Amino acid sequence: MRGLRFRLPDLPRVRQYAEEEARAVGMPEEAIGDFVIAVNEVATNAVTHGHDHAFLRTWTSNGDLVVEVHDNGSWKPGPMPGSVGGMGLWVARLLSSDLTLRVGGEGSTVIMRFPGKS
Repeated sequence: MRGLRFRLPDLPRVRQYAEEEARAVGMPEEAIGDFVIAVNEVATNAVTHGHDHAFLRTWTSNGDLVVEVHDNGSWKPGPMPGSVGGMGLWVARLLSSDLTLRVGGEGSTVIMRFPGKS
């Protein structure tokens, strides 16, 4: 299990990390772009709606790449009616094969699962 602590200015490093992790598990090249988008959307939410720093970790499970993003804040999922933007979690949910959100006193955690090798 590997991890990366990050803040808002570190989002380019988060995207690079995500791409490297996807390649390391043999994710098909055509799926890597969507994977990076999903990770970026959730990581951005964590440091803009949750807390000023967050933690991302990855591991494999039954051939899938699993990503967890955790921050110490408490943010509300989904866009507010009439808002422009706020679609990050929705996009990540569409791009991942499974997404779980936990919000509580311990902070906010999003766990996403993506198929690894084709």
